[in-house]
Amino acid sequence: MIKKELLFWNVDTQFDFMSESGKLYVPGSEEILPALKCLTSLAKENHIQVVNTADHHFPDAKELSDTPDFVNTFPPHCMADSPGANYMDETRPEAPEVIQWDKVYSNDELKKLISFRNLVVLKDVFDVFEGNPNTQKLVKFLSPQKVFVYGVTTNVCVDCAVCGLAEQNIHVFVIEDAIKELPNIPLPFKKWDALGVKRIKYADIASYM
Repeated sequence: MIKKELLFWNVDTQFDFMSESGKLYVPGSEEILPALKCLTSLAKENHIQVVNTADHHFPDAKELSDTPDFVNTFPPHCMADSPGANYMDETRPEAPEVIQWDKVYSNDELKKLISFRNLVVLKDVFDVFEGNPNTQKLVKFLSPQKVFVYGVTTNVCVDCAVCGLAEQNIHVFVIEDAIKELPNIPLPFKKWDALGVKRIKYADIASYM
């Protein structure tokens, strides 16, 4: 039985971001892999549902550029059906249902999908609430009381997910030793604090669950 009051939210832990040979490697992101592996195992052992978001780009994606500024635009990465779009071994979802970003699902379709423990939400922009038209409704149907967020990158896609969830009056917890930022972009911690987001260590997660 899935614990519906809790939700884990795994942000973009994909090869192109987290491998040194990836197309948009986040420096030092390999340091959080042990914590990510523990979170994946914890969710499985405790029947916790996981929303796994993933960049899934086509060549015309607006954030892609051959002359990127690494703030609003980036080089091609996580291209659809490429190896770089795959999850790292530590976070690979088990038997997931995939929610495409280029399809609007009916209420009945989404209600059927939320019975699966692992959901993959594909997106074509930084913000999963903007980059997939189904995300907002999905969260409404999941109706979690607490969401634990982790992944990459702290100051781009993780930030978008955290703010989007917190603005819905959900208790949001960020696992601070399971996130990693891109350089040259301001960190969002003051904004998170203002939204009531709590940053915790993985070692302390049990006391918040």
